[in-house]
Amino acid sequence: MKLQTLGKLLACLALTLSLQGCLGTIVGGVVDVGIEVVKIPFKVGKAIVDVASDDDKKDKKNEDKDK
Repeated sequence: MKLQTLGKLLACLALTLSLQGCLGTIVGGVVDVGIEVVKIPFKVGKAIVDVASDDDKKDKKNEDKDK
């Protein structure tokens, strides 16, 4: 009985250690996705500011040419 329990324990330990590399890859992927999700509002905000500020610059250039 004890030998069978010891064998199961060693098998579980071996499986746990073999999955450590996979766990690191999964955690790294989840962190990368999380970072990209956080960046999205900033990218959208920057695009909106760029669109709004480009119009202002073009208008000022046209006004300077008219003078």
